[in-house]
Amino acid sequence: MTPIVAGDQPLTLIGGVRPASGALDMALKYGETVVCADGGADWALWAELDPVAVIGDLDSISPSTRATFADVVHPVSEQESTDFDKALRHIEAPLVLGVGFSGGRIDHELGSLTVLARHADRRCILIGEDTITLLCPPQITLALEPGTAVSLFPLGPVGCDSTGLQWPTKGLRFAPDGQIGTLNKATGAVTLQPDAPKMVLILPRSAFEVTVQAMLQGGARWPVRAE
Repeated sequence: MTPIVAGDQPLTLIGGVRPASGALDMALKYGETVVCADGGADWALWAELDPVAVIGDLDSISPSTRATFADVVHPVSEQESTDFDKALRHIEAPLVLGVGFSGGRIDHELGSLTVLARHADRRCILIGEDTITLLCPPQITLALEPGTAVSLFPLGPVGCDSTGLQWPTKGLRFAPDGQIGTLNKATGAVTLQPDAPKMVLILPRSAFEVTVQAMLQGGARWPVRAE
């Protein structure tokens, strides 16, 4: 698939939910290039930002905003996926910083988690009001302060070796209807090694910069999912 937006720097992707307080500033510090998923363009206009692309089925963007950004609108007409999915799969970047995908309806948030798993090869951090959320890559080491909250939530059967957690996870098998790993804590630097692209990592916003740096350091990536 030919990307609509491609680059070698992180970018900010804005969704249709009102951005959490301070989230745009956090994202723009690292992702100066802005892309919008459908109605996220309204928030970009509100924030006086100039997106390089607006991607989606265009059923949420206001007519006036669509006219304002007419030169960068890229319709994706199918109705089988969310606008977040449509945008993420048409972006190639080392890291996507998502704003406006958390804090709205819970069904929308659950849909966003599914997109992270569906496109596990695209590294993406979603910034919420109190937390950041990402799909854990094959290995990540985070220089966390002792006592930092670390939650692991499986989207399917998955194991996850770890070091630096108060309650170790080595040897456990996680599943949404079985063992989960929420409400854990760091004892210092944390290393996670899930064995499948199905583990969601939830951290406090205070861990954002540490997480961005860890995600940009490269390392193994999940393969593109066969459709």
